[in-house]
Amino acid sequence: MTIDLVELNLPPIQPQLSRAGDDVFIFDDIRKKDILLTNEEWVRQHFISFLINQCGYPKGLISVEKGLLVNSLAKRSDILVYSSTGTPWLLVECKSYETTLNEETIYQALNYHLTLKVKYIIITNGMEHYCLKVNDNAFEYIDAVPAHE
Repeated sequence: MTIDLVELNLPPIQPQLSRAGDDVFIFDDIRKKDILLTNEEWVRQHFISFLINQCGYPKGLISVEKGLLVNSLAKRSDILVYSSTGTPWLLVECKSYETTLNEETIYQALNYHLTLKVKYIIITNGMEHYCLKVNDNAFEYIDAVPAHE
């Protein structure tokens, strides 16, 4: 099986790839294990690297695919970054680079916000990135991903 490692609109990464039969895996340094490489995982690993290497977030403040309850339904956030005090700070919803970002994607992240109460929400497909700053219950688009404070 051939995996097309598409160049994203994010800094390139040096992934640790491995193979088991026809499956290709990428090592996730946050979860400390090999993860099946999908188009969405490719985007997620790039964005994790971006948060750490360009925005200065420590690995210890980043959680990947953390479970949460939204309206009594079990869900998973793609990337959740905590503040240094341990409260949810920044939520990243990742989609495949083949997925068009739309209102449904934004609503999914906003529903997660109802539980997590983050300050920032990012939606990305690796090609396009939308960043929202949360002010009470109002949302404002901002131009850049906030750096670690």
